[in-house]
Amino acid sequence: MQIAIVLFDRFTALDAVGPYEILSRVPGAETVFVAERPGPVRNDSGSLALVADRALADVPEPDVLVVPGGPGQSEQMANEALLGWLRSADATSTWTTSVCTGSLLLASAGLLKGRRATSHWLALAELERFGAEPTEERVVFDGKYVTAAGVSSGIDMGLALVGRIAGDERARAVQLLTEYDPQPPYDAGSPRKAPAHLVEQFRAAGRFSRRGSPGAST
Repeated sequence: MQIAIVLFDRFTALDAVGPYEILSRVPGAETVFVAERPGPVRNDSGSLALVADRALADVPEPDVLVVPGGPGQSEQMANEALLGWLRSADATSTWTTSVCTGSLLLASAGLLKGRRATSHWLALAELERFGAEPTEERVVFDGKYVTAAGVSSGIDMGLALVGRIAGDERARAVQLLTEYDPQPPYDAGSPRKAPAHLVEQFRAAGRFSRRGSPGAST
């Protein structure tokens, strides 16, 4: 099984690394980072680079496709080199997945039309423009398409997918070995739970900042 995680300039690190840490533990799986061109790709803050070992063209038929989000997603929405590859890879994939605003790239490629999907809460409504049916669930399965909500939910998506691919026992083992036992010090991880003034502050900014302050470009 080959698992391809897409990178692009100004991706969000946890969107890619969370699923990588979980899915790379599927027995016998080869996990590769891919980009338009091989080499280092910088995250949204510019302080971290992951290395894409292969170009998109070098990985034409991955079994599992993972598309992260990040502020750089906006510039990729009309990038036919990436969108065309997504369509082609999806034609033979067993699972096509995304984290956060990565679902907008799948939607832009025409892959989520008529399907239930999720994204970061600030970008959720954008899915409707592409004919998808947005839902506020943390992880959404619709056939072979799996979309995860904002950033950290990629870990949940990865575990759910391990369960589907390798069985519940393996998924539990991965959860145990990674000691994924969330006990956050605050209960503000969704707009339904966070203080209303924070939710409105980010909504009013009209943009999604990965670094926690409104007004940064998407």
